[in-house]
Order: sequence, then C-alpha cells, then structure tokens
Amino acid sequence: MQLTRYTDYGIRILMYLAIQPERTELFRIGEITDVFDLSANHVAKIVNHLGKLGYLKTIRGKHGGFKLVTSASDINLGTLVRQLENSLVQVNCAEPYCRFTPVCNLKSMLAKALSAYLAVLDSYYLSDVIDNSDKLLESLADPTISILSLN
Repeated sequence: MQLTRYTDYGIRILMYLAIQPERTELFRIGEITDVFDLSANHVAKIVNHLGKLGYLKTIRGKHGGFKLVTSASDINLGTLVRQLENSLVQVNCAEPYCRFTPVCNLKSMLAKALSAYLAVLDSYYLSDVIDNSDKLLESLADPTISILSLN
C-alpha cells in the first residue's frame, strides 16, 4: 500500500515539530513549506486537519501559528494513517464493474494484506520514527547532507 502525499506530508510535519520539543515560539506554515518545499495551501490544509484531530494547537491571525500538543509517544502511526488517508480501499470492483467480482479472491487477499499493514503501523508511535532526532535535526541544519552520510 502506498500512502497519499497528504498523509506523508502530515507525518513529516508532525516529525518536524516533534524533534524540536524545546522550542517555545509557534511554528508557521512558511517554515514548513521552506523546509520540505511544499505548497503553502497544501500545508495549511494538513495543519488545519491535524489541529481538528487534536494533534496541534492552531492559532489564527498575524501572530498565529501552530504547535504540537500531543506527545510523540502518544501518536500511534496506525491511527494517524487511518485518520489522514481518504480511503484505504485497494481496488474498486464496481467502476467499471468487474465480471470476476462474484467469484474473485483478490479483494479478500488485499483486505488481509491491508489488515497486516495496519497492524504493523499500530505497533509504532511517532516517537519510534524520531528516535534518531539528533540525525533528523542535523539533516535540517545542512541541506547538503546525503541520506548515505546519516546512516
């Protein structure tokens, strides 16, 4: 299964906020767009959604911004993916209608695969993703650092 960009970016945003727990000032959309080279409109939608889900506190206005209000150790990846993904359906047998549908085994196999995929994600938390926060912060400080040099 492949995550949508929306979910991918949502996880990246939460990672970015979580590796900077000592920061007192609010984060801004522009900072996220600069770090990850994303559209401000797209980031704003994701931040708003993460706020509605209770992961972020968002403050509107000139001096507004957002911050993480949920501990990284309380953000379950399986739950987060379920909340951010629009649909977890792997195949649509109805459009166009597939004549194999009444006797096909593929849909049940894919459902089992999705169940296993989500079970693995359920066993991890955002804190597991950022357990190398020193290397993650280092990668932000120097954009010339390659992935290979961080291993």
